[in-house]
Amino acid sequence: MSITPAQTMSLAAAAYLLAACVVLGRRKAGYSHWAHTISELGETGARDQGFVAFGLFLPVGALLLAVAWLASASEPVSAALAGCIAAGYIGAALFPCDPGSPGSGTARQALHNLAGGIEYVGGGIALITLARGHGLLFQAAGIAVIGCGILIGQMRSTGWRGALQRLAEACLFGGLSCALYS
Repeated sequence: MSITPAQTMSLAAAAYLLAACVVLGRRKAGYSHWAHTISELGETGARDQGFVAFGLFLPVGALLLAVAWLASASEPVSAALAGCIAAGYIGAALFPCDPGSPGSGTARQALHNLAGGIEYVGGGIALITLARGHGLLFQAAGIAVIGCGILIGQMRSTGWRGALQRLAEACLFGGLSCALYS
């Protein structure tokens, strides 16, 4: 069995996101992967705002959009999952969050949050739908993604907000990779 371009691109997007977050997290003073969201690496006024938007979020979103297009004919639910994740990252690139990525703020923050809602709610629903053919682990992952998305939207940048987002992202990217490989 050979690896498809969609599989390769989904894994490349996840690996690049992970590596870039580790590097950029070290560059941002006071940043904690447990407490802060990924978006806060590129919040307005951040040292690396431009790179995070156009060198990280946009390429990850573009790769996942390509995955969605490639998977659309043979795996429409996996394509929908990739599209939801892509919407979140492209939205984050075009609409950087306000400092601290609050639940409310500027119009730009509202659009940022809308993109995140598409990623987490839409992605969670896609994972739950994938459970029909792939097992209950996908259903649990989908419920976790939706729950984490709701909690992330309600919490401040303290405590476990970043950890919840990392869990949701792991479920989304892991679910996409597993669905494309099965």
